[in-house]
Amino acid sequence: MVLISYWEIALRLGLAVVFGGAVGFERESQNLPAGFRTHILVCVGATLLMMVSAYGFTGTLAEMADPSRIAASVVTGIGFLGAGTILRQRGAIRGLTTAASLWAVSAIGLAVGIGFYLGSLLTTLIVLISLLVLGRLDRVFLSSYRVKRLSLHISDKAGFVGEIAGILNDLNINILKIEMGSQTTRANNLKKGFVDIEFTLVIPLNLDRKRFFQRLALMEGIEQVRWQGEEVPVDFHKKSFTSADIL
Repeated sequence: MVLISYWEIALRLGLAVVFGGAVGFERESQNLPAGFRTHILVCVGATLLMMVSAYGFTGTLAEMADPSRIAASVVTGIGFLGAGTILRQRGAIRGLTTAASLWAVSAIGLAVGIGFYLGSLLTTLIVLISLLVLGRLDRVFLSSYRVKRLSLHISDKAGFVGEIAGILNDLNINILKIEMGSQTTRANNLKKGFVDIEFTLVIPLNLDRKRFFQRLALMEGIEQVRWQGEEVPVDFHKKSFTSADIL
């Protein structure tokens, strides 16, 4: 049996607190469900389990024990914890990054527990770079192209908004927000049997906009479509575009 000193045990648990806390602090700053304390607990727990697996058995048990079995159980168990951070809100799935960070922190804890300090340090740095730097790059360079406004003038009939949401879901378009027109506008439109709705959407980079607008044109009850404030040239009577230009 290989023994480690009390100082070594304290060092490994301390590093687990530092590495897990660093990742957890970033998640906490984003007001996400699994934050500072959760990541520390996951990392420390994984570290302790790895140390128990590698150094906690003596005699015959040491010969029979397989350290990889406890490590595998940690990876499996963290999946259930990660699943609890994933939420579905308004057609969008949130929490996948936090679930992935929990999984990565458990791996860091296992590495610290077995004494693989360099690997755990480098992995922590890579995770932090991915969350801090790449996340900002995504918001700065991609979000401006992906977040769009879709305004519709539609018939006021039950379930119509749900049908539109179904089309958006089919095209992998997430809905961030739905807003109705002003109170005065709503009152005037309702008298005529219509309603104005504005969707704030997150569109995939490979969205086929021609297909998207064509799907809307085929729906009964849509009288006008505006994309980013500009009217889309669609003939809803012929169910086709009046122009080849797609905004």
